[in-house]
Amino acid sequence: MDRRHLWFAGLLCALNLAVLSPAVCTPTERDGWRPLMDGWTFRGWHPVGDGLWTVENHAFVGRACNEKLYGLLVSNEVFRDFRLRLRFKSDTGDSGVYIRTDVRPPDEAHGLQIQVGPIGSGNAGIYESYGRAWLVQPTVDDEKRWIKPGEWNQLEILASGGTVEVRLNGNLTAQLHDDPGLAEGHLALQMHSGTIMDVRFRDIEIWENP
Repeated sequence: MDRRHLWFAGLLCALNLAVLSPAVCTPTERDGWRPLMDGWTFRGWHPVGDGLWTVENHAFVGRACNEKLYGLLVSNEVFRDFRLRLRFKSDTGDSGVYIRTDVRPPDEAHGLQIQVGPIGSGNAGIYESYGRAWLVQPTVDDEKRWIKPGEWNQLEILASGGTVEVRLNGNLTAQLHDDPGLAEGHLALQMHSGTIMDVRFRDIEIWENP
């Protein structure tokens, strides 16, 4: 085969690859999700209150031993309407994920909290701190069906206007409609005061204005 034939064969191969191969895109470019943690640092977040937050094995890890104040890891950004997804592991203590929260000194997170913790703590229910208390409280039997003790659990939260929906490992666990709570605010991860605990969060991603 002479050089002209080799060149033509190479051109045909390149054209076939261009037609058959999909464009390479990152997950963010493809579907709108944006990571809120880099897996190595606290970039985009800051601690408030007591307890110790570290980054270990690409996860935010919170440890506390009967601390006087709550321990919070708060997003620097403020969010309004979004889908949030993350994985968590929490077999001791009492934890949660705050959405649209107003953080006030020294350790108060005002707003809606999606509960996270051992079975019996109300996993994937909705609690309003410093307000209406439990808005949706799961039963222990519900939690046993949803949660995977000792494993990573997938939590997904939709907040759009007055609508809030929570899913745990694919199960719809709580819904609010026309809720009069805060329209925007920070995200925050919680370590409850007065508990001995180890809680872990990873793969935190957000899709704004879904």
